[in-house]
Formats: sequence, structure tokens, C-alpha cells
Amino acid sequence: MNDIASYENVLETVLLNSKKQAYKGYNKHDGLNSPFLYLFFGWSKWPRLIAIQSVMRCPVNVRPILGVKKSYNPKGLALFVQAHLDQYSRSNSKNDLQEAESLLELLIRIQSTGDWSGSAWGYHYPWQDLDFYAKTNTPNAVVTAFVCEAFLEAFRITGKQTYLDTVRSSIKYFLSDLIVLKNTEDELCLSYMPIEMSMRVMDVSILIGTVIAQYCELSSDNEHMNTAKKLVNYVINNQTEYGAWFYTDPPSDSFITHDNYHTGFILDALWRYMQSSEDQTWMENYNKGLRYYYENLFTSEGAPRWMNDKKYPYDIHGAAQGILTFSRHNAEYPGIAEKILNWTLMNMYLNEGRFIYQIHRRYRKNFTLLRWCNGWMSRAMAQLLLQRNLTS
Repeated sequence: MNDIASYENVLETVLLNSKKQAYKGYNKHDGLNSPFLYLFFGWSKWPRLIAIQSVMRCPVNVRPILGVKKSYNPKGLALFVQAHLDQYSRSNSKNDLQEAESLLELLIRIQSTGDWSGSAWGYHYPWQDLDFYAKTNTPNAVVTAFVCEAFLEAFRITGKQTYLDTVRSSIKYFLSDLIVLKNTEDELCLSYMPIEMSMRVMDVSILIGTVIAQYCELSSDNEHMNTAKKLVNYVINNQTEYGAWFYTDPPSDSFITHDNYHTGFILDALWRYMQSSEDQTWMENYNKGLRYYYENLFTSEGAPRWMNDKKYPYDIHGAAQGILTFSRHNAEYPGIAEKILNWTLMNMYLNEGRFIYQIHRRYRKNFTLLRWCNGWMSRAMAQLLLQRNLTS
């Protein structure tokens, strides 16, 4: 499969399948949404961690058996919004625009409630990690940044001020509620969540920085532009000599080294920052990172490697991220986005309109986590089709 019409058919089927589910699905870390597991394991760190990790790592989807209900994922909704907006930009389909705006209204309704300085979003499940515990709907920087990206794109297309105002509100959350983990004359690092934590997650600061830069460009309000530059500069300064980024600073704080999709997050955010700020200072860093991404995080067949030193599992999120990143670089990396997409369609797509989660060395996780699978692949395929339309 290597023609635009085939890609279009798959994308339409996936979007229709997702809409039929009302955009609700299972999530990677939602094990404690099981009333049974929460009752017996929800009382402290290690039982919670065991419950979540057991559900996440199981080769089959045990969530229905455990009573886990499908739920909204704000990041997933934002990905579907951007897919529909890309479809509208490419084909002028009013239905796609209406669907995107309907999902944006939903995002406003399900934002995290609480004493926050601005609009923010989190996951609809309690989440225990090694370094933190977040109650259901605790807003976090990454989810909020992705939601902001959807509102920014909607403003570009529609010009509706309310979308830009939502991003302005979220910037208040970023700068007032998150913990400052590092602040110097030229660097700023913010926390993943507004809870006690010390781990510096690398993609967090650059995702926030690029949202702020885009807001400054679109609003002609440069009040926080220097803050955006400091946030991005912090991440640039942590790039390795060979062009990669570790998941955390310092690297020893996490078992994740150079993984696929977080590398793509940083590259995409840096690209958007440079485009919105018209500051090309870090283009060399970007190109070096892009080269590392291409050479170390995909196989020669187009399969997404899990990490630079670990091939399995092939994860659908990594495939989608590669398609997204390389879709805008067809001149420098001709056909790479299509190669990744073709491999994905051959190996991880089921014809009823859903993508599977992972392929391990000896088994496959043939179930679909809606945000992780359909959300990311819808976003990736829509962007690839739009990019090819723009350059045809």
C-alpha cells in the first residue's frame, strides 16, 4: 500500500471507528480504574505500582474483565482534533471542521477542576509512577501542552479568539502552578505536574516553551517570549554530542535512555518553536537530532525501535511519531514517512479501523488503546496527507 487514496481510506475508517466509540477508550496506565484493583491495591505506592504495571504489561487486554471502563483521554481528543483540522485544511470538509470544534468544546468541559491558575488537563485515572502519585484528573504539563496545540491550530484556521484565550489561560497554569526545578539567566525547567517532584523530564520544558512561543506569535504579545526561549534553551543544552536526548536530567533519574517518541516530541516542539519565533539559532541542533532519530530509532524496514539500544517492542506510538516528524522532511529524507506508514499498515493495522498496540519478540498485543493507537495514527496520517497535498 503506497498510494494516497489507500491512505485516505484507512484514515477515514479509523476516524469513523473512533467516533463510533464516542472517542472513549482504554489507556496505558488506567489499571486503578478497576474498582477491584483500587479496593485491594489502591492504598499505597508499591501495591498501586504493581497493579498498574501488571495491567499495562499483560499480553492481553484484561481491563474489561477487571471492570475498567473506557474513558476520555484529553491528549487523545486533542490528537483527533488535529487530525480533523488537517483533513479540513486539505479538503475543505465542513464535517471535519465541525467534528474538530465539537471535540474542542468537549475538552473545555472536561478540563481538570480545582484551584488552578488556568485551564489545564490531566488523565482520567489515578497514576502511580516510581517518583510520584497523581490522583485522577491531576493536570499535567504534557497533556495540557498537547491540548493547547489543538487550540492553537484551531485558532489559525478559524480565527476564533476563544481558542487563543484558552491557550493564554493554560500559560497561567504552566507558569504559576508547576514547580520550578531550574531557573538561571538563560535556562528554565518546569515540573511535569503541580505536585511535589524533583525529576526533570526533558520534553516537558520544550513542549511548554513552544506553546508559549506560538501564543506570542499569534497574539502579538511577547510578554513571555524570553521565558519560552529559556525553556527551549534548557533542553538544547542537554542534547548529547551525538544529537540525542535522555528522558531525564540527569539521565540516571530514569530507566528510559534515548527512546523513540519522546525524541520525536522534542524535535517537533523545537521545529514549531523555530517556525513561530523565526529564531533559527538551533537549526544545527535540530538537524543533528533529526539525523540521530533517523539512524538510531527506526529499522531499515521502517519499524519503530523502542529505544536506541532496544528494538522490541515495536510500539504504534513510535510509528506514528516517525510519520509525523518525517512527513515535513520529504526533501531531506525522501519516502521515509511513507516507508514507516507502509510498514505500520502491513504489520499493525486491522481492517475494521483500528491499530494494535505493540509487537513483542514472541507475541503481539492485538488490542487497541484508543489514544495511544488510533489517536496518534489519525494525527500522523492526516498530517502526512496534508504535507503531500501542500507539496504536490
